Amino acid sequence: MTTDLSKYDVNQLPGADVLARQRYAIVVADWNSEITYAMAQGAVDTFLKHGVQADNIDLIHVPGTVELTYGAARIMKEERIDAVIVIGCVIQGETPHFDYVCQSVTQGVATLNAQGKVPVIFSVLTVLNQQQALDRCGGKLGNKGVEGAYTAIRMANL
Repeated sequence: MTTDLSKYDVNQLPGADVLARQRYAIVVADWNSEITYAMAQGAVDTFLKHGVQADNIDLIHVPGTVELTYGAARIMKEERIDAVIVIGCVIQGETPHFDYVCQSVTQGVATLNAQGKVPVIFSVLTVLNQQQALDRCGGKLGNKGVEGAYTAIRMANL
């Protein structure tokens, strides 16, 4: 059974009047850009759809998934942000590198969230192959970036 990850209950979101005053950051890895850029666009489109002003959405590019934690920490320190989404895609290969990258970004985001300053939303795909990633960045399983924006809005308004 496949589930579209982009379906959510719009009634759980605040109104556009609230969202128009909020700021969000999306930190996106350039590695696997075919996937990550589609996810970032899904997040931006979702924010705009619900009333976040375009000028209140910061898009920050970092080289790869490991660098997402630093990018998120930096933007949280430099600007008033209501929530941050980190977007990356790690596709398993033949070496343990996959495990180290996934562990690094997961621990980094958990550490930032434990600080309790700003919610950091984990929109990092950790998949076995390219097709699984394509299915989750606008394919048959929706767009994980859309889900990330929805989650960011909910957490910013907790």
